[in-house]
Amino acid sequence: MEKVLLKKADSKFKDEIAQKIGIEEIKPCYTCGSCTGVCPVRKIIEDFDPRRIIHMIVLGMRDEVLSSDQIWFCCLCNSCYFVCPQGIRFSRIARELQKLSLDEGYVDDNFLKRLEPVNSYLQDLCRRTMFKKVNEGFRGIHTMPCWQKYTVKNGYRLSDK
Repeated sequence: MEKVLLKKADSKFKDEIAQKIGIEEIKPCYTCGSCTGVCPVRKIIEDFDPRRIIHMIVLGMRDEVLSSDQIWFCCLCNSCYFVCPQGIRFSRIARELQKLSLDEGYVDDNFLKRLEPVNSYLQDLCRRTMFKKVNEGFRGIHTMPCWQKYTVKNGYRLSDK
């Protein structure tokens, strides 16, 4: 187990992230691991762990979180949201972390260029995850960005079925 040194902890980091996405988003997380268990990215990238990232935010590990490549691997499928007993939407957290990482210079254009092939794979993973849920009988309002891109944009809606 890694030691976590909190000498450089930013005690306001969790509040900053919470304010950007809504104060109820981070504080109620009790790290049950449902998000990590259902995450399609986790099945491919073993180190990707939304629960761990949220825990690091709560601990104030700003530099470690914003410099981590892990915040860029969320495919934004919202699978975690549908199983989270606290209703946390990790995709929103990931997006805000990505924006902060860019704004504060933790990543550069070279990193973003290297990430381009990964992004197209993650979008494909998101679509496949959504189609699998539909095939398994998953119903309701689908808010996955990739689903909206390929359905609502083209005039299709699940409610039309």
